[in-house]
Amino acid sequence: MTALVPFFDGHNDFLLRLLKTPAPREETWLGATGRGHLDLARMKASGFAGGLFAIFVPPASSGPPPDFKALMADPPYALPMPPEMTHAQAQPDALAMAGLLHWMARAAPRDFRVCRSVLEIRSALEVGTIAGVMHMEGAEAIGPDLDALHLFHDMGLRSLGPVWSRPTIFGHGVPMAFPGSPDTGPGLTGKGIDLVRLCDDLGILIDLSHLNENGFDDVARVSTAPLVATHSNAHGLCPSPRNLTDRQLHMIRERGGMVGFNFATFYLNTDGRADGGPGWDTMLRHLDHLIAEAGEDHVGLGSDFDGCVLPDLIGDVTGVPLLFEAMGAHGYDAPLIAKLARENWMDCLDKCLT
Repeated sequence: MTALVPFFDGHNDFLLRLLKTPAPREETWLGATGRGHLDLARMKASGFAGGLFAIFVPPASSGPPPDFKALMADPPYALPMPPEMTHAQAQPDALAMAGLLHWMARAAPRDFRVCRSVLEIRSALEVGTIAGVMHMEGAEAIGPDLDALHLFHDMGLRSLGPVWSRPTIFGHGVPMAFPGSPDTGPGLTGKGIDLVRLCDDLGILIDLSHLNENGFDDVARVSTAPLVATHSNAHGLCPSPRNLTDRQLHMIRERGGMVGFNFATFYLNTDGRADGGPGWDTMLRHLDHLIAEAGEDHVGLGSDFDGCVLPDLIGDVTGVPLLFEAMGAHGYDAPLIAKLARENWMDCLDKCLT
């Protein structure tokens, strides 16, 4: 039996699923239900050694969540942009998800730990404990005075994306559309510039994944930290506004940053569809492109587990070892796979977190 490759994942939405699932929390986290993409048992069985766990506040809705597979089945498409959300609307769910991340550690103290530094992450990995790092996808829960950022930082927040695919008081996100360019409008606001500077001061990574092109460039201009997109793919292969152009990948390389390879089918398929059909060849073409343009020291995984439609070949977190096998068959040697699996993330986080 092939030994598991321990890996660090740049993005998942398990906290939102945990918040919204009607089943008892213990069943969703500790039980072997097989639902969703993640739970503790499957993470341990797959080599999931750690990752960024997103606090994401979804658009207010009284109905069921959107069926992205249906909405993105017939490109071209342009999904309506959700309206801006105030910090008063966003904070309750954001605080609840921050609490759930800590609850996960209390519920399984030997198996899961909330980590605030690379030293803590490495220490967890050495003893086989999964390292959970708090991330925020869309900064709506941070009010205009930025005071809440200090509170979330004390809770463990170490990575933050100023926007999701809707405007915030800090900047503008790219739409969920296909095909399209990331050049979709204005960049950071004045408050967004203040937010980036404070994140630099506190040692909070700025995630570029959902920012439009002007916002990306504004972060590059204002921040002194490495440029990081936690879960994005190659625009040259799939022209979604969410994917990164070669120019952006070059900037990430030059600034010593990272791009996390996203498993979402609508950012993999050349036609932007959300079906589960992408094979290893499609996924490996994106990895090849990211490595060629950003460099092999600046690419890792950013799965988007529990937040996307996955390729059928992956299915859930237990499919990641199969991806590593496909990388090996494609010609990636063991040192390169180790870089992509975890070492590049560790090196990047070491430069970003304080």
